[in-house]
Amino acid sequence: MNPEIFDKAFAALPQTCRNTVPDIAFVLGSGWGGSLECDETVARVPYGSIPGMGDATVPGHSGEFILYRRHGKTVAAFCGRRHWYEGVGWETVVMNVELARRMGAGRVLLTNASGGLNPALKPGEFVIIKDHINTVGVNPLIGPLAEGWGPRFPDMSEVYDAGMRKALHATARKLRLRVIDGVYAFTSGPVFETPAEIRAYGRWGADIVGMSTVPEAIFAHACGMKVAGLSAISNMAAGIGLEPLRHDDVLEAAKAARPAMSAFLDDFTARL
Repeated sequence: MNPEIFDKAFAALPQTCRNTVPDIAFVLGSGWGGSLECDETVARVPYGSIPGMGDATVPGHSGEFILYRRHGKTVAAFCGRRHWYEGVGWETVVMNVELARRMGAGRVLLTNASGGLNPALKPGEFVIIKDHINTVGVNPLIGPLAEGWGPRFPDMSEVYDAGMRKALHATARKLRLRVIDGVYAFTSGPVFETPAEIRAYGRWGADIVGMSTVPEAIFAHACGMKVAGLSAISNMAAGIGLEPLRHDDVLEAAKAARPAMSAFLDDFTARL
């Protein structure tokens, strides 16, 4: 990756963003962007105004950075993400995390919508990510290593921070939401997985599958940030559910789950 791309992006943020240290960064995946409760909005920046980021191209991703305050905490929220399958390069995919890191955020919560492999799950429920499987075999740390991006060979034994997972579980108990700890299988997209692939991932230990999150988690963890992952089940994966898979259905499921998403994020913020 080219650090100069991140230099230009960070310089383009309003001065208040560059002078404010967030308590946490949120990366909001498909359908999560409308889930924020704000006491005070400090800054709003469309992705198209951030060099190297570019407008969001996937439905369900609004493409806006919001710096706001809630429950006495400052949150850097990236409403929507860019994906590896868009062909935009790793700089764009991990831009959200690198901007948060440069702002001084030490924690990041990555959210997404995913397909369920575990038969105990059903659409509308949530999974707290405890580990992942990178089925793609590539990651953003391939290439030159810049200062601040951690060691050349970062340990991945515990990517998802135990303390943040504990706080997510406490929120779920308070809200009476059923959650499980699960393993997320990352695929490149943009195609949905085949039934044979889903059977293979299930044998590997995956509970959910999706096309995001893992590159950002790898990068953030390597940089020394505390990482948590929260997934909303939008559908059952190929060969498990009976219907053909469509992105429109993912968005409909996210829309139905939005009140629970909003409550989850709000209570979690209060616990920071």
